[in-house]
Amino acid sequence: MRRMTGMDRLIASFDQALRSLVPGATAAHRNNPAADLSAQLSINEARHVAGLMRVNHSGEVCAQALYHGQAMTAKLPSVRLEMEHAAEEEQDHLAWCEDRLRELNSVPSVLNPVWYSLSFAMGAAAGIAGDQYSLGFVAETEKQVSEHLLSHLAQLPEQDQRSKAILEQMNTDELHHRDTALDAGGIDLPLPVRLVMTAISKTMTKTSYYL
Repeated sequence: MRRMTGMDRLIASFDQALRSLVPGATAAHRNNPAADLSAQLSINEARHVAGLMRVNHSGEVCAQALYHGQAMTAKLPSVRLEMEHAAEEEQDHLAWCEDRLRELNSVPSVLNPVWYSLSFAMGAAAGIAGDQYSLGFVAETEKQVSEHLLSHLAQLPEQDQRSKAILEQMNTDELHHRDTALDAGGIDLPLPVRLVMTAISKTMTKTSYYL
């Protein structure tokens, strides 16, 4: 296999962005954990769950962009491969959230291109800062994502076993990614960086629920 040039990587990044942003373009590698489970919801319950799943879908779009940006600028080949592997696992989450949104007669957030662009830039900057910071960025991101997932699990109607199964598996994967990043040498990010990440996350959560 020939070594990728800068143009090759640019084209690959554009392809990854399209696959992350175009509904139906990403296929899951694992079976949907919600298979064979039930979820009888009222109209208001379905509308609320759709809002939650739209937020989670946007979160996965951000995760894809983050890993793609970091993989492009990572200095060590081992770190680049780790980012690419994590992005592949996050593709499952993206596909599962899209499946659930379709079941709820809803659609992903129209703001996803904005979230992807911001997250890609942040991931690339983290990679440029150094692999330890890049891995620390992953660990902090996955920590915050897990907190969101646990909050959403607590808000789900008790009978919505389909959404519950998806979010529980997503949370398991996110915590695994966090632990892997820390084990690989990730360091704690400065407090101002963590506060900015939290602010952006809250903005994404509040807007993607409705849009």
